[in-house]
Amino acid sequence: MKTNLLKLAVLGAFASTASVGIAMDDMTNVLPNAKPGECYAKVVIPAQYRTESSTIIVKEASEAVKIIPAKYETVEERVLVSEAGTELRVIPATFGTDSETYEVSPASTSWVMGSPNSSVGADSALVAMARASGANVDSARPGQCFNEHFAAPTYSTVTERVLVSEASEDIRLTPAKYEWVEQRVMVAPASRKLVEVPAVFETRQERVKVEDAKTVWKPGRGAVEKIDHSTGDIMCLVEIPAVYKTLSKRILKAPASTKVMEEPARYDTIRVRKLVSDASETRVAIPAKYKEVTKRAMQSGGSHTWQPKGANGNFGKLTGNTICLKETPAKMASVSRKVVKTPASVKRVEIPAKYETKKVRRLVEDAKEMRSAIPAVTDTVTRRVKVSGERLEWASVLCETNMSTNMIQDVQSSLASAGFNPGPVDGVLGRQTMVAVERFQRARGLPTGGLTMDTLNKLGVQK
Repeated sequence: MKTNLLKLAVLGAFASTASVGIAMDDMTNVLPNAKPGECYAKVVIPAQYRTESSTIIVKEASEAVKIIPAKYETVEERVLVSEAGTELRVIPATFGTDSETYEVSPASTSWVMGSPNSSVGADSALVAMARASGANVDSARPGQCFNEHFAAPTYSTVTERVLVSEASEDIRLTPAKYEWVEQRVMVAPASRKLVEVPAVFETRQERVKVEDAKTVWKPGRGAVEKIDHSTGDIMCLVEIPAVYKTLSKRILKAPASTKVMEEPARYDTIRVRKLVSDASETRVAIPAKYKEVTKRAMQSGGSHTWQPKGANGNFGKLTGNTICLKETPAKMASVSRKVVKTPASVKRVEIPAKYETKKVRRLVEDAKEMRSAIPAVTDTVTRRVKVSGERLEWASVLCETNMSTNMIQDVQSSLASAGFNPGPVDGVLGRQTMVAVERFQRARGLPTGGLTMDTLNKLGVQK
């Protein structure tokens, strides 16, 4: 049983080494200096790699351009919105009221019938008759009565025209004419502005090798293959191409810059009131006003033949009429009239021009640019570099003198614990166990081709 197991391990080792003799360095030309009871087999020492890191430029260094904007100040400016002109203003006439008393009916004495208080006037013929008869009627005193025949005086109505309001003038003004016109006023002068022109970049693709090409042995069938007649394994030498990584790289085509933009002046359109024609005046005459007043005027006196009442003497037969001299006071009427104190006139008033205060934006300092360096952006690429290739060497392996069923069971148990399925833990070094051994060796970077002492040490199996 031990002989068969040993043959299986050794044949498996030689089958593996035979399949790689041409593709790798063979260090088995000289037999090892073995001790009695030791067994050696050709094993494959895996290639050794080291990890190298290199820095590549992803984005080249450039410049950042910062625009410091122009500085402005806002000032107030007076703008004419209405021109100066003149305006005519009417100063109205001033009037006063004068009162004048007119005699409507003059004071008079009249002869009345009956008594001095009588309102029955005596006929003037009677008074004339009295005068003709020698009665001193002209020298009679008011209240004196004569018993005579009386003829009452006659009166006529006289109409007199009285001034009520003097003639004056009415002044009519024609106002000044204006028109609204539009006028352009500058609110911001022309200026220049710096505008940033960003940098132009170009993206390029670059292939970087991260792992060299290599060859590995893999189970399978193909045109080039070796058959291990002891185990039935078929191993193929497979070439794995180099691994590349494609990186995007930004390259500066044109650096950032600035350009000057001309900004035209800005204007505001405002409405301005302009004088077209001055104000003027028109005078209209206002005629004087009159009022007609009616009064009584005596045309002829009465005539009497009278004797003083109570006079002693034979004055003839009384007529039965008694006339008395009655005094009638004059009748007065007051008339108020409107009198021009100061005539109406026109005063020319100067109207000052009107201004408005506008806010105007003025340039204090031009815009300028400030440049700052932008460092290049780099990326670190890691790749595996082969230090030494695979090679064949003699390695100490199990043989009949140091292999036991318990040891194989320990190997199978350790493989199972490490996650490599060896099949049943039965102490038989069969095909499935050897496949698990080789997978363990490759995973740990150990020589492959047989159950080496290094493999036992890694599995923690005591010899």
